[in-house]
Amino acid sequence: MSYLMRTYERLPVRFVRGEGVYLYDENGKRYLDFIAGVGVNALGHNHPALVGALTSQAKRLIHVSNLYENPWQEEVARKLVSEFHTNARVFFCNSGTESVEGALKLARKYWRDKGKDRWKFIAFERSFHGRTYGSLSATGQEKLHKGFEPLLPGFSYARLNDVDSVRKLVDENTAGVILEVIQGEGGVNEASEEFLSELQNLAQEKELLIIVDEVQTGIGRTGSFYAYEQTPLKPHIITLAKGLGGGVPIGAIIATEEVAESFTPGSHGSTFGGNPLACACASAVVDEVKKLLPNVVRVGEYMKERLRSLGKGKVKGRGLMLGLELSEDCKETVLRALERGLLVNCTAGKVLRFLPPLVIEEKHVDEAIEILGSVL
Repeated sequence: MSYLMRTYERLPVRFVRGEGVYLYDENGKRYLDFIAGVGVNALGHNHPALVGALTSQAKRLIHVSNLYENPWQEEVARKLVSEFHTNARVFFCNSGTESVEGALKLARKYWRDKGKDRWKFIAFERSFHGRTYGSLSATGQEKLHKGFEPLLPGFSYARLNDVDSVRKLVDENTAGVILEVIQGEGGVNEASEEFLSELQNLAQEKELLIIVDEVQTGIGRTGSFYAYEQTPLKPHIITLAKGLGGGVPIGAIIATEEVAESFTPGSHGSTFGGNPLACACASAVVDEVKKLLPNVVRVGEYMKERLRSLGKGKVKGRGLMLGLELSEDCKETVLRALERGLLVNCTAGKVLRFLPPLVIEEKHVDEAIEILGSVL
């Protein structure tokens, strides 16, 4: 008997140890990890910098209330803002869905503070932003909405790479647009540079806030520290989580100084958000990820070419956020790969998704491609 709620379709394996880009099950079998906790384990498993930060901070101070100043938060916030396109401020939370929830609150509060009744958001079909009510309402996948209606009012969905579909949804109550520059759960769908340029111009024309969900694409995953840096976008708000803590739960909202001013004392908060343990780990991860960006670009391009060489479907994505779109459902492929010692993920029905640790090398790609070739 299990005492857990059945919210996950778990694969038949139990991992007990990790080292580098490999996980080991309770029988000692080794698995090449090309999903990395769905993009969380940016540094792989048992990375000395992260383990050192975790153990050192655990002996010093794990948690202190946000009623008091927190130098660990300030340190990570400084590092995150230094990679942003303009002066900004940071709010820390615990997860991606919380960061999106907070970003939506902040956007509405910003317009109310300016005396304008702008509360609606334009999101995109096939997007994914989280599981709480605000983030779920922003998620453009009807299958995820079923059973939880009514969702929050004020959300409509445009088509990715179709700026006219966005323009048609804008009215006097529209607060902003929320998007992923590469949709992860939706099937590793890339927003085109032309579309993002047009979206940036539309946002300026209509005075819309741009919220970029970097929960999966951020922290080096696509080859730049933030994915939006490779696009024409200049977001007002971005959301972060997943890879930021390397496995320790932490999320963040980064907003331009003007927008951030609307979060005043008492307007938002988090008991555990940005505690010393999580921030010490995030600080170590950020330092290591900055060193790894050239590796992400190089190995990502190598992996793209190796995936194309399989001749089995369309290769999508950027950096080490890649997908292989097959002609049929990929759940059985995931199971066959698991049997051969390779961990991958199936998303959007037919897309094999690859989110390996950012520390992988070409030899690990070769190992993965050999297994994939045998199971496809």
